[in-house]
Amino acid sequence: MDCDLWHHGDRDLAEGLVDLAVNVRLPAPPDWLRRELAAGLTGLAAYPDTTEATKAIAARHGRAPEDVLPTAGAAEAFTLLGAASRPRYAAVVHPQFTEPEAALRAAGHPVHRVRLPRTGGFRLMPAAVPDEADLVFIGNPTNPTSVLHPAEAVRALCRPGRLVVVDEAFLDAVPGEPETLATERLPGVVVLRSLTKTWGLAGLRAGYLLAEPEVVARLRAVQPPWSVSSLAAVAMVACSGPGAVAEAEALAVAVERDREALLAGLAELGVTVAGRPRAPFVLIRVPGGERVRLALRRAGYAVRRGDTFPGLGPDWLRLAVRDPVTTRAFLTAFGDCLA
Repeated sequence: MDCDLWHHGDRDLAEGLVDLAVNVRLPAPPDWLRRELAAGLTGLAAYPDTTEATKAIAARHGRAPEDVLPTAGAAEAFTLLGAASRPRYAAVVHPQFTEPEAALRAAGHPVHRVRLPRTGGFRLMPAAVPDEADLVFIGNPTNPTSVLHPAEAVRALCRPGRLVVVDEAFLDAVPGEPETLATERLPGVVVLRSLTKTWGLAGLRAGYLLAEPEVVARLRAVQPPWSVSSLAAVAMVACSGPGAVAEAEALAVAVERDREALLAGLAELGVTVAGRPRAPFVLIRVPGGERVRLALRRAGYAVRRGDTFPGLGPDWLRLAVRDPVTTRAFLTAFGDCLA
């Protein structure tokens, strides 16, 4: 294997480092969400029940409850898809989050990599996906490139006999959630969502998928009993309500503002940024990227290495968007490291 598909941003962290490696926006869940979770502790003696979570998620996206499957984070959804699918030809569009390919390979499925070119800004080209592919994975917006693909381009991947899996884990961090496919039941389309990124819940493992009822039933059949915890179900209900959705939108607007400040600083340093970033992170390319990454660690900053993503290499680094104070300090240290 030419890439460590199991490498994630948390492995780039170390005590004392400022975290620009992990794409979780909040350092902790907001107070109102912590109160909801604390209230849920009294029910831990009972086995988990995701009925209310399913209804809340369905209402949030205007879907039917039978279109919804709560999961223990988006990662479980990838595992379920690997276990429930029997693809003749699985294709993963790269660069992207490596968990889908890792899950497919762990389930014994060969994987064809569709590498999007840097010269095109890592934009999705539907024609690049082989016609014979009957299972296709694409991120939108894509991790690590931060590219938001047009919904029309993603729909162009659909065809009879093909399952298209769209990872929208970061779409609630884009104002207005443009280009989403979560609100419509499309034949052969599975949409994945996560509560981790916006709400600071990486340790709780809370996510869900949206698909046609027959696909949901097939995936539920291989899901371990009670894999979604009671507290994860509480979080799903709380984060699906109108107030939470409005707060997520406000956070997304703030992310856009903070990202523009980061991009302006990178431009002043003459750093190459991939494509047009829309997610709460940016992908950059710097000569001697590994040397720069290690210099940043010595300066007190952790950034995500790019060489574990198929289609990239050691000169690529992913930077999480942070608050203006953190960004200004990072840019100063980054300029010193580049010098």
